[in-house]
Amino acid sequence: MTSELQSHKDTDAVSESRSGGQGQGLFPTASVCVVGLGYIGLPTASILASKGYQVAGVDVREEVVETINRGEIHIEEPDLDVLVKAVVANNRLKAIREPQPADVFIICVPTPFTGDHKPDLSYVEKASKAIRPHVRPGNLIILESTSPPRTTEDVVAKHAVPDGMVVGKDVFVAHCPERVLPGRILIEAVENDRVIGGMTPACTQKTKSFYQSFVTGEVMATTAVSAELTKLVENSFRDVNIAFANELSILCDHFDVDTWEIIEMANRHPRVNILSPGPGVGGHCISVDPWFLVDAAPELTNLIRTAREVNESKPQHVINKVLELSARFTNPVIGCLGLTYKSDVDDLRESPSLDITRALMNSDAGEVLACDPLITEDQFSEFPLHSLDEVLKRSTLIVLLTDHQQFREISPAVLHEKVVVDTRGIWR
Repeated sequence: MTSELQSHKDTDAVSESRSGGQGQGLFPTASVCVVGLGYIGLPTASILASKGYQVAGVDVREEVVETINRGEIHIEEPDLDVLVKAVVANNRLKAIREPQPADVFIICVPTPFTGDHKPDLSYVEKASKAIRPHVRPGNLIILESTSPPRTTEDVVAKHAVPDGMVVGKDVFVAHCPERVLPGRILIEAVENDRVIGGMTPACTQKTKSFYQSFVTGEVMATTAVSAELTKLVENSFRDVNIAFANELSILCDHFDVDTWEIIEMANRHPRVNILSPGPGVGGHCISVDPWFLVDAAPELTNLIRTAREVNESKPQHVINKVLELSARFTNPVIGCLGLTYKSDVDDLRESPSLDITRALMNSDAGEVLACDPLITEDQFSEFPLHSLDEVLKRSTLIVLLTDHQQFREISPAVLHEKVVVDTRGIWR
């Protein structure tokens, strides 16, 4: 494999056009192979199928493949069940265990980090190697997985492009990071602006045309490295701002004042907009992506590293607070409300709420009852889950960790006789 690397931004670096389905060439009659059918891959595959593409979705998990081919889903996302059922029924989407030939390959696999905060790109490498035997001249290969700088070139192009093919001439490789919010994926995958970064100008243009066939937001063209950095910068910016709020909440605890009152009053300043604190930062993006930047340039990312350390320390602050309060009672019962990393989703990835609950269960603080109405026994079996009614009835101390709508609706009268640790500020 050889490549004609893009040494500068395209003259069309930032597209001024909004697509409205202005795809060119093969699109949208091309075949697409989406590798990875998780929180991003399955919605992406389903959207493409609904727009007229013939889509094969690849996942190594047999149970996932079988579930999707029945027209069902294995993740929770509003309206995804209806969409998957429709596109499977009309034979636009099928799930398979291994890649097959296609015009477009999209990689949507996880990019976690190791215990020492190093990027784990093994999933991207395996996916790239898996599609390599099926890549033909004219194919488009897109990495959507959030990745460290140069992953598109050093991992995807290196392992997916067959020997002798020239990137930008025979085969086209680009990075287009997902930038969607769980709970709004089907909307934002289409309506949000997208950043397209090709390894060459030709790669960028072909990828841009593909996304313009189904994205209604602005499609912005740049280089692969710039696209990779853009996604990491977006989430690092949010992480730094959340870290300020979390550090402020620790400071307010020290002075025994109401964190949310301080934030509310400070935000009345016309140029201040402090975010809300929480028990930490979870999910696959904000809690992970900043470490990719730190790893790529440790000497240049002191602020980003410090913000990560603040947010990673916040769960222990909550744990210490609960332990201190529980020590005031004989045989206390601690009710932990919420295990997912954010409200009204069933996503447990990197969840500080789960970490806090787990730590309290492993302590000698007392009996711990966990409740999360969005998590089923099929999803989670590490420890028993209890009904909200049971937790509210039996608990001495209530710890609100995730602000699901069901918890927001709890009557203040029910909480009146309880000791409450509200990490989200919903019961003020």
